Amino acid sequence: MNTFSNILIDGLAYGMVLFVIAVGLSVTLGLMRFVNLSHGAFAMVGGYCAALLTRELQWSFWLAVPLAVIATGLLGAVLEATVLRHLYRRKELDQVLFTIGLTFVLIATTNALVGPQVQMVQLPPSLAGSIDLGFRTMPAQRLLVIGAGIAVALAAAWTVTQTRFGIWLRATVDHPGTASSLGIPIRTVQCLTFAAGAALAGLGGVLGAEVMPLEPYYALKYLVLVLVVVAVGGMGSIPGSLCAAILLGLIETASKYLASDWGSLFFFAAMAIVLAWRPNGLLKR
Repeated sequence: MNTFSNILIDGLAYGMVLFVIAVGLSVTLGLMRFVNLSHGAFAMVGGYCAALLTRELQWSFWLAVPLAVIATGLLGAVLEATVLRHLYRRKELDQVLFTIGLTFVLIATTNALVGPQVQMVQLPPSLAGSIDLGFRTMPAQRLLVIGAGIAVALAAAWTVTQTRFGIWLRATVDHPGTASSLGIPIRTVQCLTFAAGAALAGLGGVLGAEVMPLEPYYALKYLVLVLVVVAVGGMGSIPGSLCAAILLGLIETASKYLASDWGSLFFFAAMAIVLAWRPNGLLKR
């Protein structure tokens, strides 16, 4: 039972980290229909910003995290407004080649400025300890990750489906000419959506720094995992990405506890089985 509870808690926390990073990419791919393979680099940037602020400048964790998320969102907005906007109408191959090249540029820049060593986000005492849940103790940081994942899922789903901005986003993608004639600010919607996706990736990079170590090749090392979550959940489906992230996080964690010699074999086997059963994703109609 102790092993089972560890798998459940660690797998849920790992899945929530994958979801927070992947949800922005799911929106970018599924709703904006832009293939952004530099998404993992934004997660790395957010994690590095929080690590440097908490460790080098001795800033409070609760102040450093929002600033790191905002900085990552601003970086995404600047790149979208100056460069990436020109790729929206280009072929998918052009988008793939450019964004993967952007990833290598950010990796090289990070390595040159900070170095190749792993970066650690300094946790406050309130998150460094454990919390007694009655039936067992749980690391406070894991509880924060799970709570943040649930909050992001609810906020993202509400924004896309229940707000005027969500309607503008869907209209901008599906019928840009009609949306523009109705007065919808298409460029503003596109820029804000991309910036929000980058900011969520940055938040995931901060929250997952303990389970997904921050180093210069982070952007490529974990990009495949995020793409798998988006594919299994269904592009553009926020509930699908949440279900896929939790499912795959539990499978990956269980394989590490019970069959560590097999690495991530079960993770990718589960991906193949789900996509063979539901080619468009778990909850994608």
